[in-house]
Amino acid sequence: MTAGFKIAGRAVGPGEPVYLVAEMSANHHGKFDEAAEIMKAAKAAGADAVKIQTYTADTITIASDREPFLIGKGTLWEGRNLHDLYEEAHTPWDWQPKLKKIADGLGLGFFSSPFDETAVDFLEKMGAPAYKVASFEVVDLPLLRRVARTGKPVIMSTGMATLEEIQEAVAALREAGAGPLALLKCTSAYPAPPEEMNLATIHHLRETFGVAVGLSDHTLGIAVPLAAVALGACIIEKHFTLSREKPGPDSAFSLEPGEFKALAEAVQTVEKSLGRVNYEPGPREKESRVFRRSLFVVQDVKAGEPFTAANVRSIRPGHGLHTRHLAEVLGATAARDVARGTPLRWDMVGGKR
Repeated sequence: MTAGFKIAGRAVGPGEPVYLVAEMSANHHGKFDEAAEIMKAAKAAGADAVKIQTYTADTITIASDREPFLIGKGTLWEGRNLHDLYEEAHTPWDWQPKLKKIADGLGLGFFSSPFDETAVDFLEKMGAPAYKVASFEVVDLPLLRRVARTGKPVIMSTGMATLEEIQEAVAALREAGAGPLALLKCTSAYPAPPEEMNLATIHHLRETFGVAVGLSDHTLGIAVPLAAVALGACIIEKHFTLSREKPGPDSAFSLEPGEFKALAEAVQTVEKSLGRVNYEPGPREKESRVFRRSLFVVQDVKAGEPFTAANVRSIRPGHGLHTRHLAEVLGATAARDVARGTPLRWDMVGGKR
């Protein structure tokens, strides 16, 4: 059985309510007040936690206009310089302790994706309850080992990673003493097309690594994360914005508060519906059994007359003999007069003629 764990007192894992994470990313548009408002809106919309990212443009790349540092075709950020994009998108480090204080006051989980060792050191001083490893950092083994040495829970996205790369990353984390681990199925495309999600991998990740598994989702809408929950995902991470009308690096594939609330409510419905392996009718189903078919006398029959296909039929409702007995009844004689519309019982059936 895959073990669960806790983040800031909230149980996470199989058998627990799905852990809903609102990813703030760059949707604060460089304004602290907007970041604070995102925290409050996420809590109101049903999020269990808000996740941020801890880096600066200089800790994640260098300022250069050389070709390797320009973003190619096929993304929302085509043609941009990496350093400039990260300068726009980063969450200032001096905000982060203040945002954590807001989260604590709201009863909201709050953790981050660090992108280098200095970020881990910073987050440790801040009292981070857990760490998120972004898909792009799965191959940064020194960073993974530094995160592991904190002993905190680690949630790692697996976008772009091969099975061998995930195995190497998990081994690095475990060998360095990582705390509880969860893996998120992820497709690192922005937005991600549903046909490239391959949610069937969720079960394989869980069976292969023996960990809690979830989904980091960049598709549009809420259909894909709901499917993931049905397949056993116990963590769902979605980008969150106050409004997509305010452009930003992540806004196009982020959920607005009303949409996130709809996701949270729909997840609860999916969870209720999953239930357990069961072949017994439920309480409300039992009430419906009366409307199944059974054997009824459909023409008046006198005592001694035979039951035939004309005067006995399988019809609704279910008050008569089971339909499996039809062959036994046909050809037998009526033990007494039976009126049309009478549910057939054995005391009405005599011997064969």
